[in-house]
Amino acid sequence: MKTMTCRQLGGPCDLELRAESADDVIKDQDQHLKDAEAAGDAAHQPAREEMKGRWAHPLGAMKWYRETKKAFAAQPSD
Repeated sequence: MKTMTCRQLGGPCDLELRAESADDVIKDQDQHLKDAEAAGDAAHQPAREEMKGRWAHPLGAMKWYRETKKAFAAQPSD
């Protein structure tokens, strides 16, 4: 299990997300951004829009994905 914050994943806050894999922490971040958006949290809006639009640009999306996987791998285990 490893921990990354919303901020480390491109968001605006220090909410800690814990997961077994980079894919799981990315999914958790996506859900966190959706929940924040639904609650009307304007601070999370830009990160949510970026997350939604990321896959419209596959090369940039894959670069972000690879960098996020490396960052997750570099995190110490909880």
